[in-house]
Amino acid sequence: MDGGPRVPEQRRPGFPAEEEESGALRFGVLGPVRAWRDGETLATGSPQQRALLAALLLREGRTATAGELIDALWGEEPPSQALAAVRTYASRLRKVLDPGVLVSESGGYAVRGLAEGALDLARAQDLASAAEKARSAGDLCHARDLLRRALDLWDGEVLAGVPGPYAQTQRVRLGEWRLQLLETRLDMDLDQGCHAEAVSELTALTAAHPLRERLRELLMLALYRSGRQAEALAVYADTRRLLADELGVDPRPGLQELQQRILQADPALAELSAATAETATATLRPAQLPATVSDFTGRAAFVRELSDVLSAASGESASGRVMAVSALAGIGGVGKTTLAVHVAHRARAAFPDGQLYVDLQGAGARPAEPETVLGSFLRALGTADSAIPDSLEERAALYRSVLDGRRVLVLLDNARDAAQVRPLLPGTDGCAALVTARVRMVDLAGAHLVDLDVMAPEEALALFTKIVGEERVASERQAALDVVGACGFLPLAIRIAASRLAARRTWTVSVLAAKLADERRRLDELQAGDQAVEATFELGYGQLEPAQARAFRLLGLADGPDISLAAAAAVLDLPAQDTEDLLESLVDTSLLESAAPGRYRFHDLVRLYARACAERDEDRPSERGAALSRLLDFYLATAAGVYAIERPGDRLVEDLEPTRYPGLHFEDGSAALDWLYSEAAALLSSVRQARNSDRLRPAVDLLWAAKDLIESGANSHQYEATARAMCEATRTAGDTRAEGRARTTLTNVLLVYGRIQQAEEEARLAMELATSAKDATAVSWVANDRGLICLHQGRHADGKIFFEQAIQGHRAADNRLGEAVTLANLSRSYLALGDVSKAVHIAQRSLAAHSQLGRPMRRASAHFALGLALAKANRHAEALGQFSDAQGIFDDHRQRLWVGNTHFRIAEVHLAAGQFAPAAQHAEQALALGCVGGDRMRGNVVTLLGRALAALGQAGRARACWQEALHLYEQSGAAEASEVRALISPTSAA
Repeated sequence: MDGGPRVPEQRRPGFPAEEEESGALRFGVLGPVRAWRDGETLATGSPQQRALLAALLLREGRTATAGELIDALWGEEPPSQALAAVRTYASRLRKVLDPGVLVSESGGYAVRGLAEGALDLARAQDLASAAEKARSAGDLCHARDLLRRALDLWDGEVLAGVPGPYAQTQRVRLGEWRLQLLETRLDMDLDQGCHAEAVSELTALTAAHPLRERLRELLMLALYRSGRQAEALAVYADTRRLLADELGVDPRPGLQELQQRILQADPALAELSAATAETATATLRPAQLPATVSDFTGRAAFVRELSDVLSAASGESASGRVMAVSALAGIGGVGKTTLAVHVAHRARAAFPDGQLYVDLQGAGARPAEPETVLGSFLRALGTADSAIPDSLEERAALYRSVLDGRRVLVLLDNARDAAQVRPLLPGTDGCAALVTARVRMVDLAGAHLVDLDVMAPEEALALFTKIVGEERVASERQAALDVVGACGFLPLAIRIAASRLAARRTWTVSVLAAKLADERRRLDELQAGDQAVEATFELGYGQLEPAQARAFRLLGLADGPDISLAAAAAVLDLPAQDTEDLLESLVDTSLLESAAPGRYRFHDLVRLYARACAERDEDRPSERGAALSRLLDFYLATAAGVYAIERPGDRLVEDLEPTRYPGLHFEDGSAALDWLYSEAAALLSSVRQARNSDRLRPAVDLLWAAKDLIESGANSHQYEATARAMCEATRTAGDTRAEGRARTTLTNVLLVYGRIQQAEEEARLAMELATSAKDATAVSWVANDRGLICLHQGRHADGKIFFEQAIQGHRAADNRLGEAVTLANLSRSYLALGDVSKAVHIAQRSLAAHSQLGRPMRRASAHFALGLALAKANRHAEALGQFSDAQGIFDDHRQRLWVGNTHFRIAEVHLAAGQFAPAAQHAEQALALGCVGGDRMRGNVVTLLGRALAALGQAGRARACWQEALHLYEQSGAAEASEVRALISPTSAA
């Protein structure tokens, strides 16, 4: 559905390449009737011969008599030689197919001996059946994938070109089945939250099948869940009117009920389906277990997971039991002990022979000795002191013997490592052990490992409320969310903060939130009595080796939400392998988290503690600044390399600040873009972190080199905040060159958002600063931006002047890419000035220049400009070709907003050509993706969508679109508002 041109893999339609077998015979009926052997298409003869083959294939191995085949091919008026013709067709097919496939039987024929899945219809049926089973089991993702694969087997019209009444009947049947599968898949799409994506497809389907009420119902629900309530109600109005006019009936009750629920804004309509599992609860009974906390909150999934493991260990029949070990790992204060004790109490009745507990003191300086613990356990199990042996091995053996035949739960809390735990594990089935530790016990054989993370925000708020009281929190909910957020959703921190507030009746929640807002004081605030978050972290930090401690301190300095292995290597100034070893060892201690393979992150409070350690323990304070400088250099060097790959011929990379630390190198553009988008948040954080340092220029250059992040749509807001921060920092520092470049990046963001007035102000200031600093590179690019601003403002002559200035600057610098990009924009100026032929000529020059440079990313702008010019010249087919090329490139390079713009322009061409259904479909896709140009461009899209819908007879929904467009235009003061009012007025009058 991405719309871009693709070169398909050369294989037969309807069958995935991986299913081909050597010598296998395959058939297709979900399209033209075809046969293949070893991937080669076989000649299946005339239309009547293909009709015979289809009739036999669709009988699934059952025999068809000659009379039945004659009826299938010719109906009530067969030719005089019909029987001879059937025999001839069968004889010819035998020569083409494998021996024994087409057999004669009882005066008729049958197709037998086909391999499993040899017929595309059979495969579709199998996939649909598997999808239904997956859906029933609650696995909607797998079910949707199976249905998508089934639907992909259709290749145009079923039995295309095959004559006869039987073929026609099957076409109708299979067409109806396909629609049912589509409806089922779309229903699951909505259950999975894909409502915005579904609107475009449903719009096209309702236009093609206007009387199909189920599709209308799904479209109403998709629109409602996308926040488009007025359009959802308009679909109902259009449907009711259409059914009355065409069939003289009202919508079915389900559709009427949905309309009423939308009118009432029924909250249940916004709920998505989710697989739920019931878990058995058990009456709990204490033994050695510590008391569970009365305010235990959340952790439902972990409770269920651990309870299931314990349940397996305590099965009623001995053959169904195992000795189960669950090891919980996590950062100090994350609630490992609280969770383990809570789960143990729930499972107590399943272990009637007792529950053992010990704090192994693994995070302290003197961990408990296993032999001492075993002595305590043996006494608790009734062993006399005189019978307890001295050695660890003998005690462990006796312990396992005593537990044999019993059902005992052992809770080993705060373990240091697997070596400390192993002697304490029961050895027989029916028993179970729960272990908590700060390290992941990957070397504890057979253990069920559980990594415990911080609480979800709602869980954290619920815990805070239970301690503080509903009345105090209800009136200051936002402040309470700020408090648990400042605690990093860490249970220990939340308990400490809530306990402090509960003990101070004169404090409000806002007072506590204000105290925690200061990051430098936050750890000091999070202590109450003998509990302190910092002390908990100190226990783990004190056990680190010197190299681990240095890595912990320095990595905590970086502001990003996470950090890649390569970036961490730059911070530590170490080879990648040594860095990975250090980081993985920190992960094992739970002081660092592995966010994904090759990516790492700190908990927020652990990061604050690491920074405090860096200020306290780092022997050379200059090392902190050097670490952050290496990180900035790494990002700039790598981003410059990505920029160079994506924009060959652009001389900007030669005009960036030099770096002292190398970056990564990529063999292809896809890997380069993968890096840029995966590193976006960390990269922008590094830029912002440099605003108070002496490295403003490389930071601003990094922001410019990463400008692709703007047009992707995913990082635009974060990029804008960073650009504004750098504008202020460079202005304060008095660095004219850096400020000019920072304001250039901000201009780019504002143009994407469609905030033209602000963009004009920033571009004017950027031009003045760049000129003053003699920054020719920035001057040329800002001139291009000012030309674009003039296009938006209707100042086309001025825009032409700015574009020509930019082209002169790029030529002087031998910046061939800059010249090619600006030529595409200049084409749009000529188009706006009415010189269509000149616009076409300039766009073609831009396209030729881009083609010479090789990398296609910026070539999309030339295709786009040429498409605009050709559309204006009413050369619709050629325009669509150019837009299709542009869209494919934009999509490949993840420029989501430009893909949206291209869908809009394609919709314009279809509308001008009178093709209203595809116009509406592409407009919907533009809305789903978003567009460069912000709310004003959205207004343009919904206006066009309204025109297409009106032409399709959906007047109610068209009016809803125009009302939304009017609101958007009036908010921005756009001149198009009057045009939309004129569209609405006739509808009102009607």
